[in-house]
Amino acid sequence: MPSSFLPDVLRYKIDEAIASGDDTMLFELLVQPLHEELYKKNDFNFLDELSDMQQLLLSYDYVRAQVGQGGFIQFLVNGYAPLLINMPEWLNKIGAAEMAQLIDDVLKVYVLNIDYIKKEISVEDFGKLYEELKEFEALDKRYEASNPDTISKMMEFAKNNMGEFIKLI
Repeated sequence: MPSSFLPDVLRYKIDEAIASGDDTMLFELLVQPLHEELYKKNDFNFLDELSDMQQLLLSYDYVRAQVGQGGFIQFLVNGYAPLLINMPEWLNKIGAAEMAQLIDDVLKVYVLNIDYIKKEISVEDFGKLYEELKEFEALDKRYEASNPDTISKMMEFAKNNMGEFIKLI
């Protein structure tokens, strides 16, 4: 689906990021305006206004932030599971099959353990989830191993389809 929100981004900044070969810099340039608009609207329904690839970028950035800090358990306990639902399809579209399979596996483990993950828990109980749900350890490790390649594939797709993400000015 086409986006009804295409933020303006300065062409020279995109050109600099591409020339540097720093996929993380390019990723940040593309995702930052999405975060800003989401923050302004303060409503995750904003994602419905975005193209599939913009949704992937924004959703994946939540994965990066949460999983990088506290693993998939943190991501899921914080209520972000809905961001994963379409992600395997989108990741496969850009050739990131390994991460697509990982996200699918995370969703399966989540469904099997939804009662533990969705209940109101204290900080102490949150910590216990890491002991009780050991299957997430392997998923977190797979994420760490696959993340750089996934970012690279996302940015390769973005370079070839910049108009799906932003309007260059």
